[in-house]
Amino acid sequence: MTDAPAAVPADRERFRSQYLRPQATRPASTARGLHHTALISSDVARTIEFYQEILGFPLTELIENRDYAGSSHFFFDIGNGNLLAFFDFPGLDVGPYAEVLGGLHHLAISVDPDRWQELVHRLEAAGVPHEVHSGVSVYFRDPDGARIELIADPLGEMYGNKVL
Repeated sequence: MTDAPAAVPADRERFRSQYLRPQATRPASTARGLHHTALISSDVARTIEFYQEILGFPLTELIENRDYAGSSHFFFDIGNGNLLAFFDFPGLDVGPYAEVLGGLHHLAISVDPDRWQELVHRLEAAGVPHEVHSGVSVYFRDPDGARIELIADPLGEMYGNKVL
């Protein structure tokens, strides 16, 4: 294993010049949007209480997981036609959440700037440890350890920079 960073500044510039196309010449995406991101829940009720009651993401459906009998597949509305989904796997020891190479680092969810501070207060009131960065991002972990970011920047922007 090497101690060198994954992408040094020279590599980053090479990647930008090789792969990043100007917006005017960038082809349209073949995708329509993010249908849902699916995470694992160790406790359905606790997950619903966290995402719906603390974060204000309404539960929209709870069905049986077609791939594992007895497992639930449930969905939360995170705005803009996007869903956050969960599976539980009763009887399986899926172990604790872990950030691994190729796995989920964090999920960033855009929230209205007028609601962002309210959500930070909700996290505080619920005793959820969190970190605020740049006055527009708050990072915390859900009950199963997945790292979540609520960001007050508009979709397609990151800290005042256009990324879309």
